[in-house]
Order: sequence, then C-alpha cells, then structure tokens
Amino acid sequence: MKHALDERNKDDEISHKHGDVTLAIWRKIYGKFFAAGHPDTATLSDIVHKLNETSLSQLHRDYETGHLAKKIRKATA
Repeated sequence: MKHALDERNKDDEISHKHGDVTLAIWRKIYGKFFAAGHPDTATLSDIVHKLNETSLSQLHRDYETGHLAKKIRKATA
C-alpha cells in the first residue's frame, strides 16, 4: 500500500509543479498517445489521476531524473 501512496504523492507533486501544461505540449514531448482519450486542451492537473501506467511512468522517470522541466521548456520554445 505504501508504494501506491508514494506514487500518488509523486503525481500530486508533478501536477503541482507542471499542472498547467496542456496535453498538446505533453504530446510534443511523449508522442500522440500520451493521455489517450483526453483533449489537447486539458491540463495535466485535470487528468493526472486518470493517466495510464505508461504515461505515468514516462512522467515519473523524467521528473526523478530532473529532465522534465527541460523537456517542457524545449517543447514550448
């Protein structure tokens, strides 16, 4: 159970820092299937708790390695 709680806390932390980024930007970073089924105009904070395991693992990996903010800046440039 602790693992699920840790993951939820990580999701909330990522959403707090990058929640206003739209799915259109996330899809530039991770591809067109990121958060499939949600509109490009939705923000991460709108759907973070609805993401599938693949999309979450991509976010977690880049967040933990410190690459997430750089990827967002590059995609919005």
